[in-house]
Amino acid sequence: MLLELAIGDAYGAGFEYAADRIVRERNDGAHYVRHPRHAIEPGCYTDDTQMSLAIAEALAEGDPWTRESLAERFVVAFKRDPREGYASRFHGLLTEVRDGADLLARIVPDSAKSGAAMRAPPIGALADTAEVVRRSELQARITHDTPDGVAAAVAAALCTHYFVHRRGAKDGLAGYLAAHVPGPWREPWRGKVGALGMDSVHAAVAAVLAHSRMSELLRACIAYTGDVDTVATIALAAGACSEEIAQDLPASLYDGLENGRYGREYLIALDARLMALATR
Repeated sequence: MLLELAIGDAYGAGFEYAADRIVRERNDGAHYVRHPRHAIEPGCYTDDTQMSLAIAEALAEGDPWTRESLAERFVVAFKRDPREGYASRFHGLLTEVRDGADLLARIVPDSAKSGAAMRAPPIGALADTAEVVRRSELQARITHDTPDGVAAAVAAALCTHYFVHRRGAKDGLAGYLAAHVPGPWREPWRGKVGALGMDSVHAAVAAVLAHSRMSELLRACIAYTGDVDTVATIALAAGACSEEIAQDLPASLYDGLENGRYGREYLIALDARLMALATR
């Protein structure tokens, strides 16, 4: 899950809010590309993956699931490996705060954007559905304590949970989500994806339902245009766990993914620890 999540993020980073023409010309699904404006190197992931790592590490280490503990994880993940991709205000805040307590004291969690949803997929590894919902809600409220901000995070986590724990066939995903989180899950997504969390998850779900190969799924997420790295992050995390989606991402995307201290090999090792939770 984590490796494909990071590939979706890193590939999408080259196209986030890029011009439609660039998406049409370069979205071949085979190679990472440099964004026309951003300084992120091709193959490097962004805040979507970094914050997902913070969540996955908390789960794997058995941290107490509290606002304080998770906020500390968020700050530690950023400060040990500062990188681009965060919203400018949140990036500035993470740069300034001393620790998780300082973050909680200073943050205004009034956003309905996708930050809480993009980091939620690892929670789906947990076996108990009610626990997935509870933990998704709690982590979301740290930064996105709005009805849609929380709902988007729950839906993103339930997407991976549905496939990891074989809750049904792929075409039943929308109905499963609707039973837990009201939303337009059965409707196709049309148009550019904006910054709202519910829109990102809706677009990701629509792409997962419409495609049966990971290579097609990735290109479809990017073809939406807009906030496509978040859409691809959520969709590929879910798709990686589905028995009905062929795992055919090209080797170039695996090999080209960054492999520093918290890169490809770290993701693989942490993913194994995360997925071990599925059997508990």
